[in-house]
Amino acid sequence: MKRLFYYLAVAIFFASCTSEEQPNRPNIIYILADDLGYGELGIYGQTKIQTPNIDALAKSGMIFTQHYSGAPVCAPARYMLMTGKHPGNAHIRGNDEWAARGEVWNYEKAVNDPNLEGQRPIPDGTLTVGNVLQQAGYKTAIVGKWGLGAPLTEGIPNNRGFDFFYGYNCQRQAHQLYPKHLWKNKEKIWTNNELVAPRQKLPEGADPYDPTSYDKFNKQPDYAPALMQTEVLNFIEENKDDPFFLYYATPIPHLPIQVPQEYTDRYIKLWGEEEPYIGDRGYFPHRYPKAAYAGMITYLDDQIGELVAKLKELGLYENTLIIFTSDNGPTYTGGVDAQHFESAAPFETAYGRTKGFTYEGGIRVPMIASWPGKIAAGSKTDHISVFWDFMATAGELTNSEVPENDGVSYLPTLLGTGDQQDREYLYWEFPEYQGQQAVRMGNWKGIRKEIKKGNMKLELYDLSNDPAEQNDIADQHPDIIKKMEDIMVKEHTSATLDRFKMTQLGDVMTGNTN
Repeated sequence: MKRLFYYLAVAIFFASCTSEEQPNRPNIIYILADDLGYGELGIYGQTKIQTPNIDALAKSGMIFTQHYSGAPVCAPARYMLMTGKHPGNAHIRGNDEWAARGEVWNYEKAVNDPNLEGQRPIPDGTLTVGNVLQQAGYKTAIVGKWGLGAPLTEGIPNNRGFDFFYGYNCQRQAHQLYPKHLWKNKEKIWTNNELVAPRQKLPEGADPYDPTSYDKFNKQPDYAPALMQTEVLNFIEENKDDPFFLYYATPIPHLPIQVPQEYTDRYIKLWGEEEPYIGDRGYFPHRYPKAAYAGMITYLDDQIGELVAKLKELGLYENTLIIFTSDNGPTYTGGVDAQHFESAAPFETAYGRTKGFTYEGGIRVPMIASWPGKIAAGSKTDHISVFWDFMATAGELTNSEVPENDGVSYLPTLLGTGDQQDREYLYWEFPEYQGQQAVRMGNWKGIRKEIKKGNMKLELYDLSNDPAEQNDIADQHPDIIKKMEDIMVKEHTSATLDRFKMTQLGDVMTGNTN
């Protein structure tokens, strides 16, 4: 009965949507990198890692200098992208591995038992960008990492607005880029790889300077990003005659550090020898961690080049909006040396300022938009935008009704036409890493951290003069602090799930863990 009610509600909701055929509706490709820092692309100032294809994409379109993720970690950022909800209204506000099911962190058991795989599902009845674009006549697909609903639940992509799905259902399973299986729609697809579980260090007695000591981690036949790229190109080919929406949620450059050897060799030739990484925190060791990490990003760059070439080959490039961004800032563990690459530059790159935190290095992300003939080539904007704006933007672009959301369409900025609506502020909250809130109001940035330890004091930064957030000037501006405190009260609603509540903000635990 509940499911029947849901489908009736969806039908009623979309009854008001336009049914007129819209000629030349653009294809939409939204590419979401995983843990790619603001400073890890050449076009954003990176000097060590080569990204010529992404840089060319930027030169063909528009660079956003003030674009934000919805959260500093994977699942909530993706939820807000898909639903248009901001963190104070979201159902998913942090990563939730749904551990009540059993040994979810046992990689081998989860490989063989889909009841242990995946994250807590978004609720039945949730409308996503996929639903909106399906109803607008688009063929919809996600290729890559989902993380918003375990297998066998209502949260899988095929139940949430996507005609086609290929990739990782589960964020934990994505901690191996040579996985034993992936998913194609509702079917588990076995690879030719051996099962090598994460959380392994270099074997005792192995020579850390001998590249062959790392073979079991890096010498497998089926590289997940390569399999995904094949499905991406196939989807574009198969749907070349229809408008399509492709959400390409690549797992690169999220750990572990794994990439085909030729990409590592490219940087070994440039940089020479380096110290090995022997493994910790659940990620595989690597003989050349810096070279391989750079190689991962260059591998992704080559895939973007291949995707653009396919669009041009099929005559689709001129009628395709491509958006490229990242789900949050760079990581701080697993062999990644973010400080070496200045991965969050010009923001601070140290631990506590990148992934997992609401400082600029954790939530400000690169964003590039390209649509030949529509978006001015070589353009740049400082319009302040955020993940939950994508729902509103997709709705305006396709003349579609969208569900209630917190976004502001940035289509006027993309096209350089009409009046771009600005907002007074952006609000984030994040219950993990001891609990955090943040507000961006003009050039002011307020951050409250360690809420679960009882801290309610705000830090305040003037991003126009201090983008790296080094000088807390809260004591000098009590009026600004008061405004931000009021915003935090106004925008925070108590989470549905106890896991995401913060009692220090007045939330009451109800025992709801479902």
